[in-house]
Amino acid sequence: MSGKLYIVPTPVGNLGDMTPRAIETLRSSDLILCEDTRTSAVLLRHFEINVPTASHHKFNEHSAVQPVVQRLEAGETISLVSDAGTPGISDPGFMLVRECRRNGIEVETLPGATALIPALVNSGLPCERFTFEGFLPQKKGRNTRLEELSREPRTFIIYESPLRLVKTLEQLASYCGNEREASVSREISKLHNSTVTGTLSELIEHYKMNIPKGEIVIVVSGYRETGEHKVHRNKYRDNTTDETDII
Repeated sequence: MSGKLYIVPTPVGNLGDMTPRAIETLRSSDLILCEDTRTSAVLLRHFEINVPTASHHKFNEHSAVQPVVQRLEAGETISLVSDAGTPGISDPGFMLVRECRRNGIEVETLPGATALIPALVNSGLPCERFTFEGFLPQKKGRNTRLEELSREPRTFIIYESPLRLVKTLEQLASYCGNEREASVSREISKLHNSTVTGTLSELIEHYKMNIPKGEIVIVVSGYRETGEHKVHRNKYRDNTTDETDII
């Protein structure tokens, strides 16, 4: 009889966000797959979870999937965690779940922490319908995606690093218009978490003066046809190519 794969969300900041069910699931596993075993070790020690761990990250998941599937087929219970949040959401997980489904192995994903939902709701922007982009391409395809997002009618969400935040906000303003409403959330659920809202131009000026630290979530309001949007988008297209890189 095959075992079972559990997808277990872990806190994005505050350890108090770890659910009792997640703790019990990890404790009852035969193996815990971790994006970074060193990062997960802190969490596991805190909750006194003494279960063997193994690495499962974007650099080894192609080669690691089949051995894990074999262990599951042998009857083991295995849990997958990422460094923070829900595995598979801008983190490894998709490939393993897909192979388990293909091989008839049961998969159960526990509800839990993810950065995008708190940032979306906290933004004050419409959230009944939205689209999640994760990290935008850094090179090829970036400008094409920004062009597409500039016409997206739903609120959209982007993950970004603090070092690239201002550049990304400037590019969003060039495509979407300076007056497009947006918000920037950082360090969600941690001690120094914050959300700043305003137009894209206001956010650019704010973060030029206040260099951010920590994980960043950008939330941008959906497209509404305006003359300013067209002017900014066309002006930007005249001065860039689809190969633009950001630092």
